This record gives sequence, C-alpha cells and structure tokens, in this order.
Amino acid sequence: MTDKLSEYLVFVDESGDHGLEAIDKDYPVFVLAFCIIQKRAYIEQLTPAIQAFKLKHFGHDNVVLHEREIRKDIGDFAFLKSRTRKEQFLDELTDLVAATPFTLVCTVIRKVLLKTRYAKPENPYHMALGFGLERVSYYLKSQEVGASVTHVLVERRGRKEDAELELEFRRVCDGGNYTGQRLSFAMSFVHKQANSPGLQLADLVARPVGVKVLRPAQSNRAFQVLEEKLYRNVQGKWDGWGLKCFP
Repeated sequence: MTDKLSEYLVFVDESGDHGLEAIDKDYPVFVLAFCIIQKRAYIEQLTPAIQAFKLKHFGHDNVVLHEREIRKDIGDFAFLKSRTRKEQFLDELTDLVAATPFTLVCTVIRKVLLKTRYAKPENPYHMALGFGLERVSYYLKSQEVGASVTHVLVERRGRKEDAELELEFRRVCDGGNYTGQRLSFAMSFVHKQANSPGLQLADLVARPVGVKVLRPAQSNRAFQVLEEKLYRNVQGKWDGWGLKCFP
C-alpha cells in the first residue's frame, strides 16, 4: 500500500442480532462497538496484557475471549461456574480493560423503535456502521491524523454478509455519510481463529453498553469503566458522540 498509514487501528464487533424479524424481547438492541487504539499501545500494552491474562487463567494463550461464552460459563470458560472464581476472573478482566488506553465509539440501534417508526427500515448493521465511522473520523480528525489511512478490522461472518458489509463500508467512505466527505479508512476482515486481541477487546465491551441503554438503573461496573473511554466532544459530552442511540 502506497498511502500513508495512520498511527491508529480500529477494531469493530457487535452485540445482539441485527435482524428485525424475530426480536429478542430481553435484548431488543443491536450494538456495534468501535475500539480506537494507537498501534504502539496495541503492541506494548493490550497484546501482552491479554497474553499474560490468558497464561495465568488457562496455561496457554490459544483461548479466544468471547463475552457470550464467559457470561454463560461455557466452552473454555466452564470453570467459571464457581462464583468466587468468576468474580475474580471478571474483576481482573475489567481491570485489564480499564488499564488499556483506547477510545470507544458505540452505536446502539433500538430495533423495536426502528420498526415502529420506519415502514422500510435500513439494515441495523449498516446504519450502525455509518454512525460509527462518522464518529471515529471526528475523533481521528481531533487527533490530527489527517488524510492517512486507518485500518478498520472486523470479524468475518460469511461470504454474503462480508460482501454486503464491504459494499456499505465503501459507500460510507466514498461520501455517503453525514459530512458528505470521503473518509480515509480501509477495511480488513479477520478470521475468529486469528485470536486478535483488538477484536476480543471490542467483543468484551459491546454488550455492557447495550445493557446500559436498556436498563440504565441496573448496576453495571463494566460500563462505569467504559464510560471513561467514550469519545467526547470539546465540552466533555459523550452522549451522541461516543455513544449514539438510534432512533
């Protein structure tokens, strides 16, 4: 690639189902999380921290941290059925996230409201992608990244879904966004087996944000940590900036 590369990486993962047919009444939202991290912090802080965490708890680093499996105590995380052990595990994982220097942008699509208000609603994933990329571009502009290319990494889902997503990504970057300007992003699809620390971080942070939007009064230690990471405007406001809810 001949284009100048930025000093940042953006890792994207989701929480919830983006379908609008059978909406889960307990979790009727689709969340797309964008974790923006400087490459130096990724190499020197996040990657070794995740490896050390895995070596401590599993004896090797070939495990993929997956929020759903951790929450349900299944697969590699079946040992977390012990309440004491799970609390220790989650406390350490929360501390790891808190210590990692990254900026968070999240889009939450309220699917019931979307279906109620729009006769032909757009694909929630595509909507969330557009809102998120706009805000990530605002953040990078504030960091004076300029026209250098920033890679956006997403997990592979399937040939058809990936092709549709890439098409929407190109449309947004070519000017199909709120600013009407071209966005300097390049998309890269990553296999789950790649064991990417950045994608695991994005997977871990998405659901706590969705739960906060659905049940704001509920105790949510994970969100308390993530609130400090949310992208804010010059007035220090994150609502509408680091966290965009629609509709």
